[in-house]
Amino acid sequence: MDERPPTAGREPALSPTGEPIRLALIEGLSGSFANAGEAVARNLQFAVDRINARGGVRVGDMRRPLELQRFDSKGQTEEALALLRAATDRGIAFVLQGNSSSTAGALIEAVARHNEREPGNRVLFLNYSAVDPALTNEKCSFWHFRFDAHADMRMAALAQALAADRSVRRVYLLNQDYSFGQQFARSARAAISARRPDIQFVGDELHPLGRIRDFAPYAAKIRAAAADTVVSGNWGNDLTLLVRAVRDSGLPANFYTFYGNSLGAPTALGEAGVGRVRAVAEWHPNAGIAAGEAILKDFRSRIRDPRDDYFNMRHVVMLEMLAAAIEVAGATEARAVALALEGRVHAGPPYAAQMRREDHQLLTPLYVSVMRRADGQAVPYDVEGSGYGFRTERFADRTETTQPTTCRMIRPQETTP
Repeated sequence: MDERPPTAGREPALSPTGEPIRLALIEGLSGSFANAGEAVARNLQFAVDRINARGGVRVGDMRRPLELQRFDSKGQTEEALALLRAATDRGIAFVLQGNSSSTAGALIEAVARHNEREPGNRVLFLNYSAVDPALTNEKCSFWHFRFDAHADMRMAALAQALAADRSVRRVYLLNQDYSFGQQFARSARAAISARRPDIQFVGDELHPLGRIRDFAPYAAKIRAAAADTVVSGNWGNDLTLLVRAVRDSGLPANFYTFYGNSLGAPTALGEAGVGRVRAVAEWHPNAGIAAGEAILKDFRSRIRDPRDDYFNMRHVVMLEMLAAAIEVAGATEARAVALALEGRVHAGPPYAAQMRREDHQLLTPLYVSVMRRADGQAVPYDVEGSGYGFRTERFADRTETTQPTTCRMIRPQETTP
């Protein structure tokens, strides 16, 4: 298997000359989670620009640029499905989405139906952040690839860090009321109970997704329950507004989260979050990996507003792996690229990852990091211009994060359309 990144380092950069390889980003770019959608768009455009700057993607004897096309679903699943039809009508072979596991589940089913109905116009669905484990277990599809660790993988790492924190005794679970939030709550309760049976769960609540503007009543419930720790899978404004409300309530709570290191949460907490907020991700700016820091600095050089400094390395890894698979396949046809992605190893930078053939789940390392003041030394990088960064508290390599799968993959016939 060819584990090298695509064209980087193998020959001088050339200008791509062939027809663009179009990528359809279907995401909420307006509405309640517009900030999260726009952050994804910036990350993906950066990853596209990096590949194009070195000559694009070699397909046969041509070098073709990547082209990101934006489709605004407004955060609505039905709108996302309509936009999938618009993308396939344009003959776009690669669909990208991630901010909602419910939407991702619907897209997985719709892509499979489309590919069966139109074998000459098939598409691949690349998922960068919809982390409901079902998507690569019972709902797995040959046409879907997930490039983020799923919720149970992330939770195992987060629960290990929480179990080691003896200050945690009374936990309040507060999550968004949809498939991912429900799964997060179940997984958190099971993982924490298994490791720390002495911990009390003093609250377990779901709230409407993207519709709460004032989390003060929830903060009051957390205070009334005498919780010392909030465990939440919230993201976007639902996380920022939650942590701000808890801060304003004066409750010195710990936060164990998936996404507490981004999208305004560190700024909202400020000093109140130092030593108390934890997040889990496949990489973070203070992970101490020089190659990753170089990529981060390149990203930061392209943004004007520090508040736009929401950087996810997995978007870079996803498009690097896609570009490499297209080059190996020698084509952009969905089935050929899928076969080249299966089992593929990304050796770096900045971390090694492998796309598991059995379920199309990317196996990655995971860092649990804790919020600290950026000091230029132990914490050299802050996030979003906040003055606060994150320092590694626990690291798990991809052999530790790997979990079994229940996927029973249905593969398309070997004949080409």
